[in-house]
Formats: sequence, structure tokens, C-alpha cells
Amino acid sequence: MPSARIYQRPKNALQSGRARTDNWVLEFEPAEAKRPDPLTGWAGSGDTRDQLRLNFPTAEAATAYADKQGLAYHVVPAPERTLKLQAYADNFK
Repeated sequence: MPSARIYQRPKNALQSGRARTDNWVLEFEPAEAKRPDPLTGWAGSGDTRDQLRLNFPTAEAATAYADKQGLAYHVVPAPERTLKLQAYADNFK
């Protein structure tokens, strides 16, 4: 039985925007380990589910899809968002 992970996409650390961070993602766990290709040395496997990511507007929609498809899943809670409040003048102390 395939297993999946449901999580909320984190904010991109290189940009200040929060686009697409309210979406929930269903991602399949790898079914087999990756191994190096003897010719190129690239890591790969025969598992094509590794390339699949499904986006959902809510966690409930993602879990409903997993239940309907008969997938074993675990939900990774969204990290707590902490704000670092400081004044611009603090840069010059």
C-alpha cells in the first residue's frame, strides 16, 4: 500500500512574498531507494511516484483525496510562524 505525506508548503527563504504558502501538498513516500546509474552516475529509481506532487486548497481536501484513493498518509503540521519585530533604527545600535 503506498504511503503519502501531506504538508503545507513553507515560505521561500530567498523571497519576501508568501505566494502559494496556503496550499497543502500531497507527496508520495519513496517506494524504493535511489541508486546511481552506472553510465551517468545520476541517482534514480524505477519509482515514478517520486515525481508526483498534488496541490490542495486545504488539509481536509488532501486527506479526503487520500482516503478516497486508499492511501496511508500522515499529516505534517505547518510550522509556527514567528515574527521578528524590530525597528529600522536597531540596525545602527
